[in-house]
Amino acid sequence: MDITHIIDTLNPEQRMAATSLDHNLLVLAGAGSGKTKTIVHRTAYLIITGQAHWHQILTVTFTNKAANELKSRVSRLLPNQQHAGTWTGTFHSICHKLLRIHAEEIGLPKNFQVIDTDDQLRIVKKIHKEMHLDEQQWPAKKSLNFINQMKEQGHRSFQCQDQSSAFYRTCGEVYASYEEHCSKNHLVDFAELILKTTEMLRDNEDIRWQYQTQFKHILIDEFQDTNKLQYTLISLLKHEQQRIVAVGDDDQSIYSWRGAIVDHMFSFEKDFSPVTTIRLEQNYRSTQNILNAANHIIQHNEKRLEKKLWTDSSSKEKIKLYAAYNETDEAQFVCDQIHELIRRGHTFEDCAILYRSNAQSRVFEEKLSQATIPYRVYGGLRFFERAEIKDIIAYLRLMANQQDNYAFERSINQPPRGIGRVTLDKIKHQAQLSAASFLDASQQCNISGKAAPALQLFYQLITDSIHQFGQLSLLIEHVIKETKMIAYLQAQKNHQTDAKVENLKELVSAAKHYDQYDSIQEALNEFLSHAVLDQNPKNEHAASQVQLMTLHSAKGLEFPNVFLTGLEDDLFPHKMTHADHKQIEEERRLCYVGITRAKQELYISYAETRRLYGQEMYQRPSRFIRELPQEELEYLRGNNAYTPKPKVKASYTFQLGQTVSHAKFGEGVVLNYEEDGDNSRVQVRFLNHGVKWLLCAYAKLNPV
Repeated sequence: MDITHIIDTLNPEQRMAATSLDHNLLVLAGAGSGKTKTIVHRTAYLIITGQAHWHQILTVTFTNKAANELKSRVSRLLPNQQHAGTWTGTFHSICHKLLRIHAEEIGLPKNFQVIDTDDQLRIVKKIHKEMHLDEQQWPAKKSLNFINQMKEQGHRSFQCQDQSSAFYRTCGEVYASYEEHCSKNHLVDFAELILKTTEMLRDNEDIRWQYQTQFKHILIDEFQDTNKLQYTLISLLKHEQQRIVAVGDDDQSIYSWRGAIVDHMFSFEKDFSPVTTIRLEQNYRSTQNILNAANHIIQHNEKRLEKKLWTDSSSKEKIKLYAAYNETDEAQFVCDQIHELIRRGHTFEDCAILYRSNAQSRVFEEKLSQATIPYRVYGGLRFFERAEIKDIIAYLRLMANQQDNYAFERSINQPPRGIGRVTLDKIKHQAQLSAASFLDASQQCNISGKAAPALQLFYQLITDSIHQFGQLSLLIEHVIKETKMIAYLQAQKNHQTDAKVENLKELVSAAKHYDQYDSIQEALNEFLSHAVLDQNPKNEHAASQVQLMTLHSAKGLEFPNVFLTGLEDDLFPHKMTHADHKQIEEERRLCYVGITRAKQELYISYAETRRLYGQEMYQRPSRFIRELPQEELEYLRGNNAYTPKPKVKASYTFQLGQTVSHAKFGEGVVLNYEEDGDNSRVQVRFLNHGVKWLLCAYAKLNPV
């Protein structure tokens, strides 16, 4: 078959990566440089030229979506070829296939079952119960995370018998029991698929030789995301007659928190020598202005494999930089720009809003809903749909309405407080007998044991708290504190913990808008109504929706118009990374990923003040803004500094610098004013209470 259509559509570097057979290859594939196309065309080239049959090419990806895309595109390129015996898939699916083939040789029954995370959690909970571990003090997820981390590092339970602390000793015991349970019941979890396969190749020379000689060509996609165990697995398949191609981009390595080791990009040349390095630098996605910004930012990282993205695109659209007054103004700016883009002929799905932390989505969701802009939170839940938020909302619902049995059931044991199924059944039975709510019935039952004091504390929290606080934000802070929700989340020690804690703190910030209500009951009712209504249900199935997502979720995606938001020190880069140079470099790579998602227009924004953890904070622009090429920027509100002139609505008489008095906060000075109809707000610096934004309709400010 003619190979012209295989190689003629490739640029010189792509062609070299697709056809080179002399050495192993390290392909540095910059963002938007045609990485997938290169892998597809190399596969087709090997088949067409007779270098390999289908079963002699192993292609490893990180997602099923990527694997299916590769197989589909190869099929379109070679429509008349039979694809029997293809070995293209994720690390997990390839290892699953190998274990099925060799199950009996390594002591696995043919009918072994693969279990998911939920199945794992049920097993660990059973083990915890047998070991008499208190779920509140020692959540099952804590042990499960330890087990999976140890497996991903290649460690069995006998290697984890660390007696130096109660934590490691207990984790080791749980791991040993978990291994025994899985072995006895012929169960294999996801991490076990790779660990068992690695051990099989390491310990069985015949099987190792079989696949070293069968796989004449190995292609690894997203090589920068490999963890220790995956790198070991590939190393065991290495053979001098093979050609291994590692395709990746060290500048897009952003997953160290889940085990990815960017140093694998640097060690490949040594461990798989001889190696030829090929750089794919021509970008087919973004304008040159956007690429210049990305190149400038990433050059501040000290440890990287040098490359510079470029494009033939002639577009000269500058990057827009917006300095917002606060997070609400930032969200309003984004909505206004989306409407302008729609007016110019774009669709909603052409637009993506990116942020560092999940908690940032709340304000955008609120403003998008008000602006009737359909949206979707990609790869996650809307703010008020997140489990930790719904848990606290359940407490508030029960405080607002003690007849709410659904709220009682959700909140009674979240976090766990030792109130089990038997106790709940007694309460429900009593409620049925006396036609009472579950909360009232809980005081009518004869409950004994440790559940009794726990139930009493819960009852007091629900019935007494609302009378102790005059402001909704203080009430929510109290609920979070008294339930020990943050300590419970932190004890689980997984990569979602920080995001969940930030979401709870953002909930307090959201409640600040309701602190001006005269009645705590009125504030609570309004807030709960907002939580239900702020979910954009009418747009849920809209054909075209704005995409909201974290920067981590945006990896691998692209959009005509991107809003990169919240570029403030302590937010992005995240405050938890400041003390670690390696983590700062990963934050910079995350910024690079965000910038290179944009195809046509890129908007970058930051807020001068932001309500964080319930407090109004003055923010510093992110160091990443200072690292941008200034000639590529269009400042929409001044040069990194903006002194707003308050707009004064006829019904209000606030003047910049005016001294005013508030019934609760005392005297203060007007700093700013935002006109928004019934939602108009004034910013005041109070002598004893700091800077606050107040709703004009409720603030009742008087001039001094």
